[in-house]
Amino acid sequence: AAFGKTLVPAMVKQGYSRPFACAVTAAGSIIGPTIPPSSLMVIYGSIMGVSIGGLFAAGILPGLLICLVCMCIIAAMARRLNLPKAASAPSLMDILRAFRSSLVALIMPLIILGGILGGIVTPTEAASVAVAYALFVGVVIYRAITFDDLVQMLIRTARVTGVIFLIIASASVLGWWLAFEKIPQALAAGFLSLSSDPSMIILMLLAMLLVIGMFMDITAMLIILAPVLAPLTASIGMEPVHAGVVFVLALNISLMTPPVGACLFVLSSVTGETIERIAVSLWPFIIAEMGVLLVIAFWPDLTMFLPRLLGF
Repeated sequence: AAFGKTLVPAMVKQGYSRPFACAVTAAGSIIGPTIPPSSLMVIYGSIMGVSIGGLFAAGILPGLLICLVCMCIIAAMARRLNLPKAASAPSLMDILRAFRSSLVALIMPLIILGGILGGIVTPTEAASVAVAYALFVGVVIYRAITFDDLVQMLIRTARVTGVIFLIIASASVLGWWLAFEKIPQALAAGFLSLSSDPSMIILMLLAMLLVIGMFMDITAMLIILAPVLAPLTASIGMEPVHAGVVFVLALNISLMTPPVGACLFVLSSVTGETIERIAVSLWPFIIAEMGVLLVIAFWPDLTMFLPRLLGF
């Protein structure tokens, strides 16, 4: 919603059609939850007991691949649709000036990733350090945060974390019951009874995630489905870190998949564009990102290269 309110009007002002601007925003929205620091990766790592640093490292190459694919689609469509070009490219001094003014803020992701990947702090400690640093930058350096702003931030944070903890608590009870009734094992046996081919099982798993994610909140689905599907992914030799990246990416793609992807409704509500017109412009991106999902699912080395290199 936040990106839709800012990016879409900016692209429309430059001469892009509103549906195409919405499609670009929706397609790019799945890059953030894939490239670290990702809250969904933290949730998956916490409930599955998987290294969060390993998940962060595993999401880098898939996220960059999605970014590259989206850039190629935009370039191809720009030529075909004769989309407007910038009147002039920014000068080197403009780039350096913008980089210098934002350098202090850009350090924060380095603090999070460097601290976790370097083994200096735990993910929880990294979050605390990042919050303290962001507060210092916003209050002291940029002077953009007032006391009233801080109070509102704390209220919003309390509401969001309260909802998340309620979901986690409910999912924990559900997970205990599922484990007691051996539902995960039964589900794995059911998939294996349909096919013993790992490739077919992966395809069925991806189809299930894409369909379920269109109708339900992906955080809740990740908390509920990850423990349930763990025996199934283990039975076909999929590593937990690799499975986590696949789960997160599949559920995020489902958010923008017609007819009921939540991302479509959010963009429609904040931009005033119809869901149908957004969906028409979005299909090339959906097909391409599903192709990336298949590559990631069937080529685990792409995902696991950096975690193995860094010793996770």
